[in-house]
Amino acid sequence: MLLSSDIWVSALTRRVEQAGSFAFIARKGHPQFGAVLVKVLNLRTRDAYVLREVQTGEGEEGGTKWMRPVETLNEPDIDAWIARQVKYDPDLWVVEIEDAEGRHHLTEPVV
Repeated sequence: MLLSSDIWVSALTRRVEQAGSFAFIARKGHPQFGAVLVKVLNLRTRDAYVLREVQTGEGEEGGTKWMRPVETLNEPDIDAWIARQVKYDPDLWVVEIEDAEGRHHLTEPVV
């Protein structure tokens, strides 16, 4: 992430709200260097998923991408996974997005 975590999270929440959805910071991490998890709740289906930023190799395909580290769509299972991650990384940010279509509003690729 080229921006500090707090600025990046603020930009994401603003982008989500401008699209007519709801986003909130469920957990604040280190303002400059904290990794970010994005939890998305589809309001129509009540399915949820979580995304984590990953750095890939150099070149045309390299750079920042987001991936689903957990395959489940069950929100309690995702919350339990996030809680375990926070134990390992106390600098972690968690942004929760509630969207009628389950959109994440990220501009980076999601794999």
